[in-house]
Amino acid sequence: MAKGAETRDAILRRAVSLASVVGLEGLTIGGLANEMGLSKSGLIAHFGTKETLQLSILQAAAQMFASRVVVPARREPAGEARVRALFDRWLEWPASQDLPGGCPFVTATIEFDDRPGVLRFFVNKVQKEWVDVVQQAAREAKDSGDFVPELDVTQFAFNMFAIFQAFHSYASLMNDRTAEGRARASFEGLVRRAKGEYQPVTPEAERAENPSTAGARRTDDSEAAAAS
Repeated sequence: MAKGAETRDAILRRAVSLASVVGLEGLTIGGLANEMGLSKSGLIAHFGTKETLQLSILQAAAQMFASRVVVPARREPAGEARVRALFDRWLEWPASQDLPGGCPFVTATIEFDDRPGVLRFFVNKVQKEWVDVVQQAAREAKDSGDFVPELDVTQFAFNMFAIFQAFHSYASLMNDRTAEGRARASFEGLVRRAKGEYQPVTPEAERAENPSTAGARRTDDSEAAAAS
């Protein structure tokens, strides 16, 4: 790889990491240049304009997501196993060490959802492609017999997105340590419904967070049963 290409890749890796924290709009050319030990003109020479830089950051983030989430999950057998792998890797993705602020597409969606232009177009494209991946995995699970034939794969993907968005808000904004456990419990309920096994799933997260409270509940239940 030529030195110019290596420098450009290094800039984008750092930029994706920073954008996960401050967003694409909060990322300045001057700040990124300082991070990389470059002049502003030296950095912008690799991209031309700030919008081109922002688009390149999104493209780099999309490649990272595909290599860490989609490609490994597709190595699993088509069916429930692949659906679970997609969810597990998706949930792990925001915790990557080089994404200190979490999923950069969550921030980008907020920044560009009502701003027409090439950046919104690309974010929209990436999100729709991910929806297609989830829908296809659910469809394969139907075809394999893992999920019920009448499953609405579009609704399945919608619900899976909703779980991730809630997880992001609880974990990042509210700093709720039960977020992952609740997200996994919600996903487990979603899968059970897709299999025709409609059973509520009690999240282990709250008991893990407050073991003494959980013990008290069990004691109260036992005493109530004895009294009756």
